[in-house]
Amino acid sequence: MAGLLLIIAYLLGSIPTALIVAKRCANVDIRTVGDGNMGAHNVHRILSWGPSILVAVVDFSKGALAVLLMQALGFGLAWQLAALACAVLGHDFPIFANLRGGQGLAATLGGLTALSFLEMAAGLVLYGVVYLITRNANLGAGIGTGLGVILMGWRGQPLLLVAGAVAIILTIPAKMMLDRSRREEIRQETAE
Repeated sequence: MAGLLLIIAYLLGSIPTALIVAKRCANVDIRTVGDGNMGAHNVHRILSWGPSILVAVVDFSKGALAVLLMQALGFGLAWQLAALACAVLGHDFPIFANLRGGQGLAATLGGLTALSFLEMAAGLVLYGVVYLITRNANLGAGIGTGLGVILMGWRGQPLLLVAGAVAIILTIPAKMMLDRSRREEIRQETAE
C-alpha cells in the first residue's frame, strides 16, 4: 500500500501546473520563456499575478496532499517524508511533461507545512517579507525555509523531520544547478 501511495505522490507532483496554466492563458511553453523554470515565479514574470498565484497554490497543495494522504492512512513520519520527496521528484521530473519540470519549491513548502505547520508558517511569512523588500524570490525562499528548519530543531521536532526537511530543501538548489545551462540558453535566446 505504501509503495502505491508513493507512486501516487510522484504522479501528483508530475502534474505540470505552470505548463498547463501558461498554455491556457498565453499559449506558451513556460519552459522556453523568462528564466525557463516551470514554476509560479516564472509564470508571474511572463503572465501576471493571477496565474502565478494559481500555480503556486496548486503546486503547494501537491506537496501538502502527498503528506496528508500518508498521515490520513496512518503511515509514520518516514513514509510522509518519502511521499513529499516523491511529490517533489514528480514536480522536478514530471512524467507528464517529458521530465522537464521546475525546482520543487512550492511542493516542498506545501509538504513541510503539512509536516510542521507552525514552524513553516513562520518561515513562509519571513519568505514573503524578504521577497517584498528585496524582490529576490531565491533569497526569500532560502531565508524562509532556513528559519522553518531552525524552528523545527529549536521546538524539538524529531531529528528525522529536521534532517528530512534539510535534505528535501537541498534538492531545490541542486535542481537549479542541474537546469543552469538550459536556463542560460533560454535567457540568451530571449535577449537576442
